[in-house]
Amino acid sequence: MMVGHWHGTGILRRSDLMLDEKEFGPAFDWPIYRRLFGFVRPYAGPMALSAALTLVYTLTNLINPYLIKVAIDGPIARADPAGLGLITLLFLANSIASWLAQFGQTWFLSWVGQQVLYSLSSRMFNHVQRLSFSFFDANEVGRIMSRVQNDVQVLQEILAQGTVSLAADVVTLLGILAVLFQMNPRLALLTYLVLPLLAGITVVWQRRAVESFRRVRAAISVVNATLQESVSGVRVIQALVRERDNLRRFDALNEQHLEANLQAGRVSALILPAVEVVSALATALVIIFGGGMVLAGDLQVGALVAFTLYINRFFDPIRDIAMRYTLLQRGTVAAERIFEVLDTEPEVTDAPDAVELPPVKGEVVFENVWFWYVPDVPVLRGINLRVEPGETVALVGPTGAGKSTFVRLIPRFYDVKEGRILIDGVDIRTVTLKSLRRQVAIVPQEPFLFSGTVYDNIKFARPEADDAEIMAAIRAVGLDELVAGLPQGVHTPVGERGQNLSVGQRQLISFARALLVNPRILILDEATAYLDSQTEARVQAALRRVRAGRTTFIIAHRLNTVRDADRIVVLDQGRVVEVGTHAELLSRSGLYRRLHEVGFGAAPVRRAGDGTGSPA
Repeated sequence: MMVGHWHGTGILRRSDLMLDEKEFGPAFDWPIYRRLFGFVRPYAGPMALSAALTLVYTLTNLINPYLIKVAIDGPIARADPAGLGLITLLFLANSIASWLAQFGQTWFLSWVGQQVLYSLSSRMFNHVQRLSFSFFDANEVGRIMSRVQNDVQVLQEILAQGTVSLAADVVTLLGILAVLFQMNPRLALLTYLVLPLLAGITVVWQRRAVESFRRVRAAISVVNATLQESVSGVRVIQALVRERDNLRRFDALNEQHLEANLQAGRVSALILPAVEVVSALATALVIIFGGGMVLAGDLQVGALVAFTLYINRFFDPIRDIAMRYTLLQRGTVAAERIFEVLDTEPEVTDAPDAVELPPVKGEVVFENVWFWYVPDVPVLRGINLRVEPGETVALVGPTGAGKSTFVRLIPRFYDVKEGRILIDGVDIRTVTLKSLRRQVAIVPQEPFLFSGTVYDNIKFARPEADDAEIMAAIRAVGLDELVAGLPQGVHTPVGERGQNLSVGQRQLISFARALLVNPRILILDEATAYLDSQTEARVQAALRRVRAGRTTFIIAHRLNTVRDADRIVVLDQGRVVEVGTHAELLSRSGLYRRLHEVGFGAAPVRRAGDGTGSPA
């Protein structure tokens, strides 16, 4: 079982802000949308009802102008009050039906969109949690967060605003064209003359809009990254009195974001007046030529009025389609990114015939183990080592020697490339990950604390643990005295990543969390590196108690951390170069003695050409 997490740089570089990633793709990529609609299939009933209501809304919108035509050319022309009253009632009833249909369509679309958003977010979260460490080595946290949050949100917008509404706009356009042609073919064909002009305006606007929206997204990415970096590093900024410099830098980036938004606003503002001008041109043509036809007796007044109303309604869906086209382009790319994550298979998985690992004694054997992060750049080279149950082994060596990689292979955070690792004689690749990791606990160099209290963070390792077990773990690592000094004791809330606690307190909490699982194999990855001498002495005394009966691997650069180990394994350039006790290794003129002379981590010894491709 893993407790805590592995140390990484956590630095967000400007090149990681996805400025080079495409934001817009083809509006209609049918394979992508077919797969996307697989998430909608469980809600086929509400979607079908929404589509039916959309059709009702579209038809009722088409009827109203025609009712006005009938009223003008019929009851009004004949001075028939009763007929006019009947048509008025029909008009009101049709308007109410249109309003109800629009309300229902919007509600069901929103409901389906939120359900899909929920299921997609849950599936993405669950999948990301199961991906192997190699995935997180290759992808920045910000990029993963963007796909889990932003891209899923874009798809929800498509479902809520795009697909059915786009279909409704298309049906409205076709319906209006058909009605106009049925009412008067010659006048309808005259109206169609403006369509090429409108299409040209839309194409030009679309190209400008895509570019402007891309600049806005790039600018806000930089602003958000700078804001996050400044908030996270506020202590360093204040310590170095860089507030004013940081403000100037942020203002410059924020000004770029402002200019990008203003440019996008100008581009967006162009489409509406342009469509209005084309609409006015079409209306003018209808009035001029239609008015002449009315005067010549070839067209009724009501038909001319209806023509004018239909033309005004004709351009509304065109505006909507132009705006939604960009959303569909973004949606295609968002779906591609989401499916790229969902299609990423964990590199480390249970074998099809994997079995449960029974409770182990703790014998760990490395048999000719080779491993690399990058092909042809081996980090571990033919490691052979047998560790007896209950033995404490310290791993030392220069930076980049492969120490951390060595211990990462034991709980199968990575799989060996060649050779095998055995626990109690069982190849760890033949057992389930869950049963393996439940018996391995890791305390990393930099402890990670979750939101909640000290108590919650310790119990996180084993939620079913009772208060007595938690307090026993606290006492075992000597955390009880420090906890007693906190404002609310063990129930003291921790700040973000435990910033309101000292480094030593955070590390001791991580120790207690690891011990709560009662592991048979304990891994300490430089776990005492940040402890002061007094706290470290308390931890060392506690470790001597908790190591009893457990196989323990210790990575450390401090002499007092490793001198009590049963054996010390010296790694260099991915190979085991020395093995022995502290006294035995000092008696030799080897690498351990040189490391000891320079104070272990105080001045790391590196050999020329030592490149492992990964941190130690």
